[in-house]
Amino acid sequence: MAKVHVTTTINGEPAEFLCEPDKSMLDVLRNTLGLTGTKEGCGTGDCGACSITVDGRLVCACLMLAAEAEGHEIGTIEGMARGEALHPLQQKFLEMAALQCGICTPGVLIAAKSLLEKNPDPTETEVRFGLAGNLCRCTGYDKIVRAVLETAAEMRETAQ
Repeated sequence: MAKVHVTTTINGEPAEFLCEPDKSMLDVLRNTLGLTGTKEGCGTGDCGACSITVDGRLVCACLMLAAEAEGHEIGTIEGMARGEALHPLQQKFLEMAALQCGICTPGVLIAAKSLLEKNPDPTETEVRFGLAGNLCRCTGYDKIVRAVLETAAEMRETAQ
């Protein structure tokens, strides 16, 4: 099978890779590019552990063919922090113990970031709806929802 050459942008940096036409974006991120923060939970798009953004839209990397990344902007958990500074969501998740085993956490953070970029002032219901595609078996959801709401409030205050 002939490999596909893909030119894309990942976390703001130009990226090129070769992949089999049937390889998922999740597989290429983890096994070809060494970006192992994106996790595989189910492999069927049901759990959200592999959430990434493609041109700002939330996508399950396990359901996306890597060849589809051609010409697009991909965002992964590795791109959330800038240098040594954690993203405000990452910091708040740590402060509020809104994480445990780490399998779902990257996908939840990406989904929460995507939500706040579209809606910087969400209600609790909107946060729960925005994270509905991300399953967490360890923490429950209360601490996660509270962390997202507090981050949103702090980010709004900082922006003023």
